[in-house]
Amino acid sequence: MDASGPNAEQITYWNEQTGQKWVAVQARLDAMIAPFGDAAMAALGPRPGERLIDVGCGCGTTTLALAERVTPSGSVLGVDVSEPMLARAREVAAARGVDHVRFVAADAQVHAFPEGGSDGVFSRFGVMFFADPTAAFANLSRALVPGGRVAFACWQALFDNAWIRVPMMALGAIMPLPPPPPPDAPGPGAFADRERVTGILERAGLRDVHFESFTPDVVLSGDGGIDEAVRFALEIGPTSRAIADAPPDLKVKAAAALAEAFAPHASARGVVLPSAAWIVTARR
Repeated sequence: MDASGPNAEQITYWNEQTGQKWVAVQARLDAMIAPFGDAAMAALGPRPGERLIDVGCGCGTTTLALAERVTPSGSVLGVDVSEPMLARAREVAAARGVDHVRFVAADAQVHAFPEGGSDGVFSRFGVMFFADPTAAFANLSRALVPGGRVAFACWQALFDNAWIRVPMMALGAIMPLPPPPPPDAPGPGAFADRERVTGILERAGLRDVHFESFTPDVVLSGDGGIDEAVRFALEIGPTSRAIADAPPDLKVKAAAALAEAFAPHASARGVVLPSAAWIVTARR
């Protein structure tokens, strides 16, 4: 899609830099964050016959899970800015013969959703990247029927997420880290502040805003153990961005530092670290 509009930077990032990486590690990512999507889906409570929107649907795993819950007469629209990830989503849906889902490459902040055409809006970590989140949720609110529901997962403060903090501190011991973004900048930590998010949702026309703390362990690796966790950290997420422009010798040192940091957290399940997320619900 064209990199234009208020979220042009995100469109470029998820198409030119990151989309293909996420497709390549989809199975690992889905396994890692599945509990968060399951919790948000349970909070939404999809019912047969409903029409739902999945914001930031990525490779379509949550869209297809929602589709299973709204059969036989419901439908799900998956929305994302990443063409590579949407291509995977369409491929999987076609292979499974699921015909009551549709995927659209669009910016949910400005996309022309049919007004009052949906019963619910869902997202698994897809709502923290809007340049103007109030405008985005106002747009999504207009897409809901009166009383329509919203449920999404977002991260609490990144420092409270050991799966992010531990590798970042390991990198910080061997290299200068980039300064943290402002707390309201689009990105993984943008929705950590409950008061800020409540204000965003209420100004967007939503009510009955509720936060549930959700703190499952995150498994950074499976059978691959520490080595797999290091590869994952260097490929995806904040640590990969911090090390992206480093010279080869520093990347070797970074891999060693990450392995040392992950060692105390290795178990039969893999490298396991605590997380902290919010499951947020509201209604129009």
